[in-house]
Amino acid sequence: MDYNLCDINTVEQLLKKNGFKFSKALGQNFIIDENVCPNMAAALDADKNTGVIEIGAGIGVLTKELCKVAKRVVSIELDKRLYPVLEETLGDFDNFELVEGDVLKIDLEELIGEKFSDCESVKVCANLPYYITSPVIMRLLEVQLKIDEIVVMVQKEAAERLTAKLGTRESGAISAAVQYRGEAERLFEVGRECYLPSPKVDSEVIKIRLYSKPVYSVESEKDFFNLIRAAFAQRRKTLVNSVSSTLGIPKKKLETALYELGLDNSVRAEKLTMEDFVKLNEYLK
Repeated sequence: MDYNLCDINTVEQLLKKNGFKFSKALGQNFIIDENVCPNMAAALDADKNTGVIEIGAGIGVLTKELCKVAKRVVSIELDKRLYPVLEETLGDFDNFELVEGDVLKIDLEELIGEKFSDCESVKVCANLPYYITSPVIMRLLEVQLKIDEIVVMVQKEAAERLTAKLGTRESGAISAAVQYRGEAERLFEVGRECYLPSPKVDSEVIKIRLYSKPVYSVESEKDFFNLIRAAFAQRRKTLVNSVSSTLGIPKKKLETALYELGLDNSVRAEKLTMEDFVKLNEYLK
C-alpha cells in the first residue's frame, strides 16, 4: 500500500494500528514535510549502480525516496517495534533490506562487503537522532570504509561543528575527523515544525564527500584519532593538559613538540590546523 507518510493523520493511524509509541530515549522524530526527504535523496550522487546504507529507517519516509534513486538500500534499525510498520510502508520495494541492530556495534565493513558487492559505489544517508550524531559520524570516519558520500540530517548546532574548519573556535574532534576524511558542506535547514513529534531545535542537512585517497599522511590512524579525541576532550584546558591527562603523555614531551611546531604551551586544541595535528602526531611517535 502506498501510504502518504507526510500526512499526520495517516502516520498517527499507522502507528496506532501497530501499537507504536515514540521513545524519547531513542530520540525518535519522524519527518512529515514532503520536500525534505526527496531533497536528501537528490543530494546523493546516486544512480542504479549505487548502494545506500540508511541509519535508522523510522517509518520509511526517507527510505522510500532512497529506494527510488539507488540500486539497493539497506537500513539499519535498532527499534524492533518499527519492523511491522516498515513491512507495510516499504512492502512494494524489492530493493530494500532491513538489518536489525545498532550501527555503533555492527561490523560495517562486513556489511558493505556482503550487501553491496555488486554496487559501484556505496553511500550513507540518514536522519540521525541528535544524541548519537557524533558517535555515528566518528564510527563512519575512524575506519576507512568503502563509502564515498555521507548525507545526514542533524541538529543545527551539530551541523556547525561538523563543517567547522580546524583552527576556528567552532571546531572539535568531530570537525577534525570530517576534515581528515573529506570535505563537508551545509545543504539546507529543516525547521522543527517538519517533525512528528516536533523537537525543541531546528535541524540541518549536510553532505560529506569522502576522499578516494588519503590527503594527509600519518603512520597510525588509530593513534591520530586518539590524539584528536584527547586534544578536544577537555576544551577548557590547554592542549598540553588535556592530552596529558587523557593519554598519559608527559607534559614536557608535549611542550617540546609544540615548541618544534612553533606553538605556545598554552595553546588550546581549537587553535591547531589539520597540518599541526598531523605534525604533532608524528612528532609524538
